[in-house]
Amino acid sequence: MNPSIGLRPYLPQDASTLVAIFIASVEELAAEDYSVDQIAAWTAPADDAAQFGARLAGQLTLVATFNGEPVGFASCKGVDQIDMLYVQPLVARQGVASALCDALEKLALARGAKHLSVDASDCAEPFFLQRGYSAQRRNTVDLQGVWLGNTTMRKPLAANDPAPPASSTLQ
Repeated sequence: MNPSIGLRPYLPQDASTLVAIFIASVEELAAEDYSVDQIAAWTAPADDAAQFGARLAGQLTLVATFNGEPVGFASCKGVDQIDMLYVQPLVARQGVASALCDALEKLALARGAKHLSVDASDCAEPFFLQRGYSAQRRNTVDLQGVWLGNTTMRKPLAANDPAPPASSTLQ
């Protein structure tokens, strides 16, 4: 982890900043993998900052900071599913997502999870593969009448929970 990256819990006053990070991340980092319509549908939940903030407040959400300023965030739904992981495009590939993911994996294990799963976007799939997650199945999600593809991935956290073999039907 980059020593200048800090991690802290989500605070309600973070909502508008994290909305901006979410939108910038999707619009810039996913642009090669998704169409303009798909990106608009994907970012639509951020149109209501209060509802977006409530979603983050209802989950285990961590905020990554550089010099005290939020630059990324990640949330875990339940004890074993990464729901969101987004970073400012300007700090992409600088260890922010890795620091967030490391922390979620440790917290999930401490909370009793034997594995961690994520529905990874096409642009995030290589990141999770590199971290030891294996592809389980391909999904097609309908967001406001627009179809987006993602891949359910899983990583064992406990030595006694091997990842199931990747599905041979992945497309």
